[in-house]
Amino acid sequence: MKSFLPARFSWHLLFPFLNWWPLVNRDSLRADFLAGVTGAFIVLPQGVAFALIAGLPPEYGLYTAIVTPIVAALFGSSLHLISGPTTAISIVVLATVKPFALPGSQEFITLALTLTFLAGMFQLILGLARMGALVNFISHGVVIGFTAGAAILIATSQLKHALGITLPPGESFVHIWIDLYRHLPEVNGYTLGIAVVTMVALLLFRHYRPRWPGMLFAMIIGSVVCLLLGGEQQGVHLVGHLPGHLPPLSQPDFSLGTIRKLGPGALAVAMLGLIEAVSISRAIATRSEQRIDGNQEFIGQGLSNMVGSFFSSYAGSGSFTRSGINYHAGARTPMAAIFAAILLAVILLLVAPLTAYLPMPAMAAIILVVAYNLIDFHHIRTTLKISQSDATVLVTTFLATLFLKLEFAIYVGVILSLALYLNRTARPRVYSVVPNPTDPLRRMEIKTGLEECPQMRIVRIDGSLFFGAVNHVAETFRMFLHKDPDRSYLLIDGSGINFIDVAGAELLSQQARQLRKRGGGLYLCRVKDGVYGPLTKGGHIEEIGQENVFRSKTDAIRAIFDKLDRSRCRTCDKRIFSECSSVEGPEDAERKD
Repeated sequence: MKSFLPARFSWHLLFPFLNWWPLVNRDSLRADFLAGVTGAFIVLPQGVAFALIAGLPPEYGLYTAIVTPIVAALFGSSLHLISGPTTAISIVVLATVKPFALPGSQEFITLALTLTFLAGMFQLILGLARMGALVNFISHGVVIGFTAGAAILIATSQLKHALGITLPPGESFVHIWIDLYRHLPEVNGYTLGIAVVTMVALLLFRHYRPRWPGMLFAMIIGSVVCLLLGGEQQGVHLVGHLPGHLPPLSQPDFSLGTIRKLGPGALAVAMLGLIEAVSISRAIATRSEQRIDGNQEFIGQGLSNMVGSFFSSYAGSGSFTRSGINYHAGARTPMAAIFAAILLAVILLLVAPLTAYLPMPAMAAIILVVAYNLIDFHHIRTTLKISQSDATVLVTTFLATLFLKLEFAIYVGVILSLALYLNRTARPRVYSVVPNPTDPLRRMEIKTGLEECPQMRIVRIDGSLFFGAVNHVAETFRMFLHKDPDRSYLLIDGSGINFIDVAGAELLSQQARQLRKRGGGLYLCRVKDGVYGPLTKGGHIEEIGQENVFRSKTDAIRAIFDKLDRSRCRTCDKRIFSECSSVEGPEDAERKD
């Protein structure tokens, strides 16, 4: 039977979960199941809280935590990323849909589902267009800084649950700490005690029994302590009753008017979701030593939101908290995310009433430990010591995460990274090189105390000659000519130039004209094909002179030497080229006399 698939077709491209499926075995399934149990209980209060932030009924957060992680796990690339409802996405969803409908209303729900589908569509298109390389512009400093800032924000948001203090919702980082300080006398001792017991239990399990599901046991211990102390009667907040049914089918609104008004917001949700997901994937990958495929992650996130919009799920992305818990709980493959989603569905169907006894301070204690582990102290210290630019990006992203809106923090880091990168590429290194007289092969070295030819300058450019670098290179050339106007022959070693655009080519043509007016010329050697091609196509090679382009420095120096002023050569005592020996110098004239 004839196959209609392309010659290079691979089922792994269509079903990317086949890439990690060989990792699944009895041991990995056990580890993933235990991590999934922990993740299922962790997402219970989060899903409810995030849905309320998004202006949706609480069960929609749980629906999102069931559907989205499964699709993202099957079609993404990260082994540990857990997708679902997040704080930042929930805030953006509310801000986008609120102008068009009353939060909590059926119209609001329909618009939120439509927004989710459109955001997923944008993400899928970017993934299929192979735009995952965009994440390469998220520098390591951005990831570390954002991770550390998000960890502190996560910890800050849980302190009220660990202390039993009631704070106004939606406060900024600074105001939360101010209110915590003001309300310290109101700390509930029972709540704090349950949180401390849970945290100590978790730390002991991690130290003495690291292979055990310490997070799960710690939550159980915290719940038992809460029951023994009569926590509910003492003001300890519990998770509460949850709905007992699976995500129902839903229908987004695909009318042209709805798409037009939600389109801009959907693009913002899509980009924020992608940056969050890939940043979290990369942050965890630095510890798991896994390679992240940005294109596949885009596709996974897009499909998860598109599919989720038909199962009463609103826009989701990668979760710092749940992904961190998943990794530290010992998850090995994306099966942990699938187990967590399935177990959450089972909990809702069978044991929803029992989850009402889960104390919030126990949950807060678990999340506080995870938040601390998200801060990569080692790489922070290394970055601050080694690279000033990376340190600037790290600190700026960290502060932006704390004091700006979360959805802008990564943008700030990315923009600063790009600015610093462009600043570096806009200032390529241009330096003079001369033959080393002590080297038998007369290889070129940077001019550091070595003599130069009075008539010819040899320079090397390390960097691309594009519009952003033209001014810097032109200013360097002007400085050379101003410093020594009699040196009218310029040889450029092009081995370090990888790219040239129209502006760069025009610069070389202009320099060639100026040097010819001075009686010299511009010469090129060791030019790469990627540079020679544009010079030829643009007609600039004729301006420079085809005869002035050489394959090697030796050929170029020999040709230029023949054009030098012999009268100056006879009085020159530099003698830096091997060709200089063919010209009678001052010492030779004295010897004859």
